[in-house]
Amino acid sequence: MILKGFDELNTFLSKSRNIVIVGHRNPDGDAMGSTLGLKHYFSKKGHSTTVVVPNEYPDFLHWLPGSESTYRFDWQNTQSQKAIKNSDIIFLLDFNALHRVGHDMQKTLENYSNEFAMIDHHQQPDNVKYMYSDVEICSTCQMVYQFIEMNNDLDLIDEDIATCLYTGIMTDTGSFRFRSTTSKTHRIIADLIDRGAQNDKIHNNVYDANSYGRLLLLGQALSNLQIFPEYKTAFITLTEAEKKKFDFQKGDTEGVVNYALSLKEIVFAAIFIEDVEQNIIKISFRSKGKFSVNQFARNHFNGGGHDNAAGGRFEGSIEEIIETFKALLPKYKNELNSSYEA
Repeated sequence: MILKGFDELNTFLSKSRNIVIVGHRNPDGDAMGSTLGLKHYFSKKGHSTTVVVPNEYPDFLHWLPGSESTYRFDWQNTQSQKAIKNSDIIFLLDFNALHRVGHDMQKTLENYSNEFAMIDHHQQPDNVKYMYSDVEICSTCQMVYQFIEMNNDLDLIDEDIATCLYTGIMTDTGSFRFRSTTSKTHRIIADLIDRGAQNDKIHNNVYDANSYGRLLLLGQALSNLQIFPEYKTAFITLTEAEKKKFDFQKGDTEGVVNYALSLKEIVFAAIFIEDVEQNIIKISFRSKGKFSVNQFARNHFNGGGHDNAAGGRFEGSIEEIIETFKALLPKYKNELNSSYEA
């Protein structure tokens, strides 16, 4: 764990401040839950707080309390730039490096004249003045809870804060099934329920709000599944044409990679998604056991993340990334076969 400048940060926040809270590009449940949860907390502490995210986030997260007041940098650029310029400090949540917000917003943040505070659980964080970093914690939402706890402010957690934080912990742990889900995580979840988080409603809003097109897209993704038993590996592909065929919407591929990982004796899974807007192949990796997809993504696909969940990118076609990926597997055969005892 890295806890840097905590006392100085608390002194700085002892007066009312204009605070901007930023999440990463393509925000997921943990990014939105943590930014909005922290926003509600700081508002109760008397600060003026604005959440700015780089771009759109999935429709199944738009119900989160406070979502309606969030600025999108790509769409509400004037409002976002003004909020950033007028802020006294920017909190960076659920990402470890400024490039994770995308090129345009990165340039704005690099020109920012005040200080950054980071709360994040990804490896190898950028160096900022104020930092709470812990790669052992399952989600940034759990870190926000513990940040509030360190400030002796748990009594300030109301239904809105509890709902936001529960959502991020639930989504980033795969509904509490990943190895990073500890007994402490469950105790925090219990406390959030006691403070107003309605677990059944949250689960339904996130996981039971599928469109017909999304389910058809999932069917297409599963039909594209390829398995390599000798490497305990499986991967899924989705082309731009397939996405358009089933009316793809932001968030429709969330969690699809986990279907490949759910196969018996598979310890390494990937999904390769064509993105013509960015002219890249977007990649998500998942693993079981000791095989580090974070290191794999860093070594080969300009990415990173956690040991068992990471992302990356590839400049080329679907066919090219398949060949590149398949060519790498023999180099990792021993690691993959010793990663996990099924």
